[in-house]
Amino acid sequence: MSLSSEIFAPSASLAIADNMISTPTESFCSLAEGELAGVGLSNPQHASARRRMLDVVNALHLTGVQVDIDLPVIAVTGIQSAGKSSLIEAISGITLPRASGTCTRTPTECRLSYSTDPWHCVVSLRILKDIDGKPLGQPRNEQFGEPIYDKSEVEERIRLAQRAILSPSTDSNEFLKDGVEFPARELSFSTNCVCLQISGPDVEDLSFCDLPGLIASVGTGGSEADITLVKDLVSSYIEKSSCIILLTVACETDFQNQGAHQLARAYDPDGLRTIGVLTKPDRIPAGEEDCWLRYIRNQDEPLVHGWFSVKQPDSRDIAAGVTWSQARQNERDFFNTTAPWNRLDLEFLNRLGTQKLVERLSDVLSDKISQRLPSILEELQDLLGTTDEELNKLPKPPSNDALSEVLHLLSTFGKGLAQLLEGTPDVDGLLQSIRPACDDFRQAIRGTEPDFRPYERQLAIRDPEAHKYVSPAFLLHEELPYVPQDDSRAIFIDDVMSRARQAITRELPHHYPFVVTQQYINAFIAQWQKPTETLFREIQRILIRHVKKFVSEHFSQYPLLQARVHAIVADFINSSTDATSDCLRWFLAIEKRPRTLSDFYYSDYREKFLGHYKACRPKADQPRVTFANKLEMYLAPNSEMQNHVNRVLNGLTDIGLPGMTPTDLAKLLPSDPYDAAIDIMAGVRAYFQIAYKRFSDNVPMAIDYELVLGLDREQALEKALRTGLGIGSPDAHARCKEYIQEPRQIAERREELMKKRERLETARKQLAEMWL
Repeated sequence: MSLSSEIFAPSASLAIADNMISTPTESFCSLAEGELAGVGLSNPQHASARRRMLDVVNALHLTGVQVDIDLPVIAVTGIQSAGKSSLIEAISGITLPRASGTCTRTPTECRLSYSTDPWHCVVSLRILKDIDGKPLGQPRNEQFGEPIYDKSEVEERIRLAQRAILSPSTDSNEFLKDGVEFPARELSFSTNCVCLQISGPDVEDLSFCDLPGLIASVGTGGSEADITLVKDLVSSYIEKSSCIILLTVACETDFQNQGAHQLARAYDPDGLRTIGVLTKPDRIPAGEEDCWLRYIRNQDEPLVHGWFSVKQPDSRDIAAGVTWSQARQNERDFFNTTAPWNRLDLEFLNRLGTQKLVERLSDVLSDKISQRLPSILEELQDLLGTTDEELNKLPKPPSNDALSEVLHLLSTFGKGLAQLLEGTPDVDGLLQSIRPACDDFRQAIRGTEPDFRPYERQLAIRDPEAHKYVSPAFLLHEELPYVPQDDSRAIFIDDVMSRARQAITRELPHHYPFVVTQQYINAFIAQWQKPTETLFREIQRILIRHVKKFVSEHFSQYPLLQARVHAIVADFINSSTDATSDCLRWFLAIEKRPRTLSDFYYSDYREKFLGHYKACRPKADQPRVTFANKLEMYLAPNSEMQNHVNRVLNGLTDIGLPGMTPTDLAKLLPSDPYDAAIDIMAGVRAYFQIAYKRFSDNVPMAIDYELVLGLDREQALEKALRTGLGIGSPDAHARCKEYIQEPRQIAERREELMKKRERLETARKQLAEMWL
């Protein structure tokens, strides 16, 4: 049989009726004149020890710490009409409200204690949650009216207390006034409790909680959500391992249709902490008695603590004004004279009657408390430590001086930003993130080198392998060798010569216009704009990402202030962007007019490129063998070529030309018809070598100075933040107070943890004072 299909009795209704109707003046516990009350079946032999342990647990319950830790408690559960209310009346000696149905809508905690003083009852409200259903840090324990010394007044006081709990927006004292019209009920059910503290000379030391009865359907005006609400409320009690489940089962209804049993078994499948009670044994249909006796014998649905059966007054007895003592005597007479109950073995006879049940409940509760108390203090300490850790993880609460708080945040932000911009040793630091972009930029500029080839185009077409690009050997000590990806950008020597001849206007023979050189220079400089813009955008993106991350971390506690700072910083970076763009355009503009003051380096490069290009020129009789190829043989030790070159160099030294190198020998080659083109190529290439290094240094430095370091120059950004946030305005305090408003979820989490800590600390002190 599934839990979902059998959890509730199909005939149940919203209010627990128990087929009994009573009024405050017709309580079955009202006393006959001169009769001793005899409430609670007191057994004073163990009263002192039990009372002490119960006092400790009751004190812990008053702190509300049961929300956080598992405290021993007896929870009375059952479906409607299971006789639960009658059982509680028999144990406590008081009458619960029935006619209004409110008894089933709020938990009712009964704390019974032996006392030599006259019988009295104190009714109070334990408010665990506020009007919005949020747990309070320290529960409110509000006494509801003066102590009661007349049992006949208890029922009406409980009825009013429950009305007060179900109408949380109304002052509870209003319900104690005579002639006041009660407001409409605001809640169907509530987890806030009505607490009864009953003491007297014949009261057993026992505490339990009467939970609302499980319902399967609702009447007119009811809500289907109440079914789940009640089930969840009951589950919140019985799911805890220290809860003793007092399960009431009516004998007049099929056992399997009573959902309380199914729910109890779901949380206590082995029956370790459930005590079963069979009610209304007088209503068992004829011939079915043996089926119920199997539970008393613990044969069906066995439980560690077994099953009991009780017989309470019916509606006629209550109407006749039966007293508590008479009810207990009638119960004894029923089990002693009614078959098959009176034929049970002695061990099972001890499971019949309210007195036997209460004795067993008292023993089980005492045992549970004695087992649980030693570990409660340790759990409280652990929870306090965990709660403090969670509180420490939260941002500190907002300052009462909002303006000073914001100014402090801006000041520390400025210092942190300065350190970020200056550079940190972190792997993912700002400068470390920018450096790859600068390296890519330098390589991109280097890749715009004019690809001059010192041989004719036709030769390259006929024999590409013999006329590939040759890296200048003298550049190897300066930089990694550069090789074009393909020949698409190759400029052959005859192309240069043709262009130079076409540019002649009024020049003398053998003179070529400088404009040719300038055009080749402007051609590669024109390619620098795109890498420059790419670098600028990439550094801008990296800067924004790092600054945004820093802003988010620094102002994370205050989202409103964080958002405002984000906007101001974005605007400031955009303004710096315009200035940086102007600076980069200026650099590109001045590079379009070829000029250098590094005459020595330019001349040195030019001479070296002249030698390189001439060395790469093929001889007329050996087109595939270049002088440069032969010079490579010079590097081989003791080679014939090396001996020849050394003799030549020594001879030049002897005639007064010292310091010559093997590459200088190319200058001694015969005149080349393309010498003019080689001269142009060497000049352009030499200028590129100077210009690209200059430009690839200046552009990153300019972006760094204008854009990156510009954020902190003369505290410009901090000043912009003060202005943008209105720090100097007349309403600065009001603005700052709004800025540092804490996010609702953090404030609620802090409040929740503070309330929890308050409960735990109060419980720890109570336990230390009362037990240790």
